[in-house]
Amino acid sequence: MKFICTILASFLALSTGLAQDFYGEATYISKTKMDMSWLPEGREMSPQQRQRIEERMKKFGEKTYVLKFNRNESTYKEEKELEAPGQGRGWGNFMGTAMGGEKYKNLEQGQWVEQRDMMGKTFLIKEDIPQMNWKITGETKQIGQYQAIKATASKKPNELDWSSFRRRRGDSEEDKKKDSLALAEGKVDEVFEQAEEIQVVAWFTPQIPVQHGPAEYAGLPGLILEVSAGNTTLLCSKIVVNPEDRQELEPATKGEVTTEEKYNELFKKKMQEMSERWRGRRSNRRG
Repeated sequence: MKFICTILASFLALSTGLAQDFYGEATYISKTKMDMSWLPEGREMSPQQRQRIEERMKKFGEKTYVLKFNRNESTYKEEKELEAPGQGRGWGNFMGTAMGGEKYKNLEQGQWVEQRDMMGKTFLIKEDIPQMNWKITGETKQIGQYQAIKATASKKPNELDWSSFRRRRGDSEEDKKKDSLALAEGKVDEVFEQAEEIQVVAWFTPQIPVQHGPAEYAGLPGLILEVSAGNTTLLCSKIVVNPEDRQELEPATKGEVTTEEKYNELFKKKMQEMSERWRGRRSNRRG
């Protein structure tokens, strides 16, 4: 407890004297472990087909983000690679644009704004910054040149967060066949279920005395360098403090204003429509 009090006191002293124009940029590598156990084997799928799918899913689960922050504000955006013509289409791109927009957080106002695109239409999601009941453990480790302290919390997953889903059935060949058939028919809910609560482990450093972090995470006495939540880990790989070139941090303004709950409902409705159209085309081809 004495150690934690010392850390908090140091943070308060540093943040009180922090210059108003303090600015930094942190790069994060995101990795999500993908559950491939539902993929069929044997005659239904060759080893080569399985390998191609696994490689695509692995690539989809590995991304790079940049957090730009000052004392009070931050933006968080995926750093996308240039793609060859024709590679920017498909399920992965659709999910990426629908769920991976630029996030803006204002700690003083307690508000975050996120811009997302759904089938060519732009939305602005405005919500309060999620409040997490962090528990600082006092455990430490070195992340790069920074001493990091462990904190834990739990949260309810976003209902569209595919990384928080798990299979309902077992790993027998019969179960895999049932799952493959259900997925082919668009019955995703029959195959996967979502955890009611996700355990979060974060590592923050008081050496950078701001309460920012990647994605929706914030509120710890120091920049969050690493977060593990469910199957996803975000790890800071680079930090630049007070560079000569800096960006003005402002929320996006273009798009239809909505809440996350309403956006999720619309997203699920669109997904259902796409699934029904796809099943209809498959039925017509069989006929």
